[in-house]
Parts: sequence; C-alpha cells; structure tokens
Amino acid sequence: MLYEGLLLFGVMFGATAVFLLVRAIVPPLARTGDLGLQVWGFLAMGAYFVGFWRKRGQTLAMQTWRMRVVNADGSRISFGRAVARYVLAWMWVAAAVGISHLSGASRWTGAAVAAVCLLAWGALAWLDPQRQFLHDRLAGTRLVRD
Repeated sequence: MLYEGLLLFGVMFGATAVFLLVRAIVPPLARTGDLGLQVWGFLAMGAYFVGFWRKRGQTLAMQTWRMRVVNADGSRISFGRAVARYVLAWMWVAAAVGISHLSGASRWTGAAVAAVCLLAWGALAWLDPQRQFLHDRLAGTRLVRD
C-alpha cells in the first residue's frame, strides 16, 4: 500500500493541477470548491486503478509484488468488475466517515475510527479462508500471485 500511495501521489498531483487549471477557465467549476476537487480526485484514482486492472490486471506497484487481479474464475477482469472493485474498496472509508460524522467525533477521534476501520478491513482478509478482501468477494474478483 505504501508503494501504491507513492505512485498515487504523482497521479493526484497531476490530476489536481489539471483540475485547478480547468477550474480557472470554466467558471461553474470554481463554485464546486473542495467537493469538486474531491470528486475529481476520486475519479482520477478510479481511472488509474480501473485502467491498469483492465489493461494488465495489475498496477505498477502490483507488478513489483507480482500480484494480479482476476475474475473469480481466473479470467481477465472486466471493466464493470474493475469499477465495482474500486468502488467497493472504499467501503471502509465510507464506514469511517459515516461513523465519525454521525457520532460528531473530533478530528483525532475520527482518525482513530479510520484506523479501526482499516484494521477491520485487513482483518476480514486475514480471516477469509482464501485470504481475499471483502471488496474482492463482493466484486467477484480475487488477487493471485503472478
């Protein structure tokens, strides 16, 4: 995840630069504020992951670790499944944000909630008999060694 995060830093740097440039040119985008940038970032990361998963079954970081995403039957991942996997992988983030928001948690308590949700996400994979993440189970995909 750390290596993937390093690569995503570059992706997000470029995506943010493009968004800020376009926002300066297109007045309606200027009114979107932080939410517009967050949606743009979500879509940019989605394009990165879905594009690599669809093309090669692996991102650049996954190539280093010799991992590949495939359908549950071992075939090449489809576009729809790649999108489903990306969206479902955000479940733990949505849970953390929801819990923090509904409980009125402070910034530090919210960070602790996010950490607990991240640990729960990892624990579910560890408890799975085939060591698959919940989002892979739900999307009908799995990680395999290359």
